[in-house]
Amino acid sequence: MEEKKEETKKGKENISKKDIINTAKSIAVIIFIILFIRAFLAQAFNIPSGSMKPTLLIGDFILVNKLVYGEWSLDLIFTKFGSYKNRITKPDRGDVIVFKYPENPKIDFIKRVIALPGDTVEVKNDIVYINGKPLKREYIGKFHEKNSYTSMYYEYIPRKDGTIHRYKVIEIVDGEGKDFGPIKVPDGYYFVLGDNRDNSRDSRFWGFVPDNYIIGQAFVIYFSIDTSKFLGIRLNRIGKLID
Repeated sequence: MEEKKEETKKGKENISKKDIINTAKSIAVIIFIILFIRAFLAQAFNIPSGSMKPTLLIGDFILVNKLVYGEWSLDLIFTKFGSYKNRITKPDRGDVIVFKYPENPKIDFIKRVIALPGDTVEVKNDIVYINGKPLKREYIGKFHEKNSYTSMYYEYIPRKDGTIHRYKVIEIVDGEGKDFGPIKVPDGYYFVLGDNRDNSRDSRFWGFVPDNYIIGQAFVIYFSIDTSKFLGIRLNRIGKLID
């Protein structure tokens, strides 16, 4: 009887060790998958400021596509590590990008690409000029938030392929934003603006974004919460694609 009890005890110990090993392997695989996705495919960010209103609100949680032209694009596997000259796709006008803040690379910023390397850009009386041509604007009403109203517009920007990309911008005071330029964007740099034009510190203040500071393109809001409300989940923003 004692021998059978001892065998049963050893059998349970062996099963327990197998369970621990299998669990450890499963956890290791999960961690590897998460790290792989974060490094090569997508990364989550949250929006802490209102500089990209009305496109992005405080409390939005977004996913950034790093595969397109981000910090760890697949081309880096086949080219010299750290080279960003031969990306799969390069940023285009109108893209919403996450990048390392040029004045402090430890901080991540999010803005919209307005001008590409070689473009001449100017901002005058809130109108953006690309290579001497003003971006078309269309007034669409007021953006309302917490008893405040600001003018809201569609802005139309030409893409590299000749198509026109449309997105929304807002202004607290029409025609009184910070002017900039005209200046030619240097090779390897991008000019970016926030969609909340009168409440955004962007390229008008600190200059251009270096190509190798770009992390990826923001493409979807996967969760959103109104921090001013208790359990204020914005269901209508979950799954919203970023224009």
